[in-house]
Formats: sequence, structure tokens, C-alpha cells
Amino acid sequence: MPVYVDYDTPADLAERALDALEVARDTGSVKKGTNETTKAVERGNAQLVYVAEDVSPEEIVMHLPEIAEEKGIPVVFVETQDDVGHAAGLEVGSAAAAIVDAGDASDDIEDIGSKVEELQ
Repeated sequence: MPVYVDYDTPADLAERALDALEVARDTGSVKKGTNETTKAVERGNAQLVYVAEDVSPEEIVMHLPEIAEEKGIPVVFVETQDDVGHAAGLEVGSAAAAIVDAGDASDDIEDIGSKVEELQ
């Protein structure tokens, strides 16, 4: 488990979170990539943050969980960058993503956020 991963995300929760990211991508607004995600978190715009567990070097995303925790934003750790990228609508992997406007996934986001807080 990488240094920046605070807890082990259950597979069913990660799958639900990725499905919610796809819905938010289609009906709301998402930020893709480490830089855009970092900006959304720092500005307090992010509702839910996704971080891939297979990022190398780890320093690329190491700051995200800490900043998100300071801002009270839940973080979901997903197994691969490909999973995050594809759910965010990219043809390539992405180390991180954030939901800014949940769109039709708002109820799911709240539920996922509360489950993530229980794991932390």
C-alpha cells in the first residue's frame, strides 16, 4: 500500500464511487488530473476526490489526501489510474480526479462521502 493511502477502500465502495464519477461527468462537472484536482480541493470546490493507488512516483499525489482532509473533503482511493481516467471520461489514465458538481449523482456522493469518513 502506498504511503499516501490512509485506508483500504472496499472494492464495492470503489466501484460505486467510480460509477458516481461517470454520472457526475455526464450530468455535472469533474476535474481531471492532479493539477486540476489540487486546485479544486484548495478552492474548496471539490465534493469528492479520487486518488489512484498505482501512481509513481508517489510524490505526485501525496499532498492530495492531506489537503482534502484539511478542507473536509472525502477521498476515495482507487486501484488504478486507468480506472480513474476512464470514469472521468479520458482515454488514458489519471492519477486523480474530483467531482465539483455532482449533477444527478448528488445523493450517491453524499452516501459515499459518509462511508469514506467512517473508514478514515
